[in-house]
Amino acid sequence: MKNFKNLYALVFSLITVFYGCQENDYSFGEIIAPSNIEITAEIVGADANNPYGDGSGIVNFSVSADNASSYVYYFDGKAEAVPSGIYSKRFSVVGVNTYTVVVQANGKGGVSSTKAVLVEVFSSFSDVEAENFLSGANVGDSKKWYWQADKPLHVGLGPVTDDYGNGEFSYEAWWNSIGPFDTEKSCMYDNEFVFTRTTTGLTFEQTSGPAFIPGTYAGVLSVAGDTCHDDSVATNMYGVKNVSFSPSVSKAATEGKYNGNDYRGTTFEISDGGFMGWLVSTSSKYDIISISDSELVVRIIQDGNGFAWYHKFTTTKP
Repeated sequence: MKNFKNLYALVFSLITVFYGCQENDYSFGEIIAPSNIEITAEIVGADANNPYGDGSGIVNFSVSADNASSYVYYFDGKAEAVPSGIYSKRFSVVGVNTYTVVVQANGKGGVSSTKAVLVEVFSSFSDVEAENFLSGANVGDSKKWYWQADKPLHVGLGPVTDDYGNGEFSYEAWWNSIGPFDTEKSCMYDNEFVFTRTTTGLTFEQTSGPAFIPGTYAGVLSVAGDTCHDDSVATNMYGVKNVSFSPSVSKAATEGKYNGNDYRGTTFEISDGGFMGWLVSTSSKYDIISISDSELVVRIIQDGNGFAWYHKFTTTKP
């Protein structure tokens, strides 16, 4: 009996050693780059009489590929992650223009493949008056804009998709305490923003001052909030950017009012991550609430759709 127990212990030990010496074999399967990328671009309103669309500038894209799990579209170098591959894009440069759209198909293990397609689209949207107010009417004209720091409520916070019963999308319902030359925001009052009229449209450039990053967005960037930062944090702050215009699509701009008046219905977007002093988004789309020769009031939605920020600018430096 004793010998049997010893034999059993020996066999068990050999089995344990055998399995203990085996290396773990984890396999992700064969890694194959996506292939056979097919991109479909449907120009809204395109027909025999209107081959470039109905003037809305909207193109509905879809993409498929073998061995792909998600997709990324690149428009003028700007990335739009679209896992499904289905995406609608509004091109807003007035006239018939050709755009290069690049799609990246992502596969297993970080491998990817890309394909480009050309789309020729007609956009009839324009707001020449707003453009002239921003920059001047003649090629080469420029206008400088500054925070309207000497007025109360030159910066404010409001709801994104609901008026919360006050009848207007207006930040006074949320944050009504900021006064002229607010101490916390004094670091940004040196900002200067220049819009310039060129032969092809408008450009934008921030020529002085830092970026203010509110506490609601600071955590995304892992920096201190409710204070100013230089271009080591706001890396896209400086440099000449392009400005494009399109019809407003936000609920506030299409359904709401501000101080009893309709929004203008025009949105402008600053390319390449440019923004007007208040960093809350990677895509700087501003709904124009109102504009005149000397005052600009805009609304921008913070990334994540949790906050809408309202800004007032003037052409006279306070």
